[in-house]
Amino acid sequence: MKNQKIIFWTTTILIFLFEGVMPALTSQTELAKEGIKHLGYPQYFGNVLILFKILGVLALVIPKIPKRIKEWAYAGFAFDFIFASISHGAVDGLNFQTFFPLIVLAILMTSYISYHKINTINK
Repeated sequence: MKNQKIIFWTTTILIFLFEGVMPALTSQTELAKEGIKHLGYPQYFGNVLILFKILGVLALVIPKIPKRIKEWAYAGFAFDFIFASISHGAVDGLNFQTFFPLIVLAILMTSYISYHKINTINK
């Protein structure tokens, strides 16, 4: 049980940092705006994406959030990482930016699996 909690909180905090803190702090920089434009998305898409990322990480790290909301947050992040990988692959070809979202997806999956193990044990 203790190991599962350590795995859950470590992976969840990594997602919180990658998908909540970093985008919130850097979303209005020229580099971030150019990145969204480079992939062919309109600027407002980046703003909406940041809003949903922040809401999603809050749903994952706040313990009192209902389980169903957490499930939606996990699903949303999974779609985000998969489509980010596809977007980078389609625009830039196969490179590190194509595979990095899939690495973060693996971290998310580890968080998700450990979240369910903890909830199964607590029942």
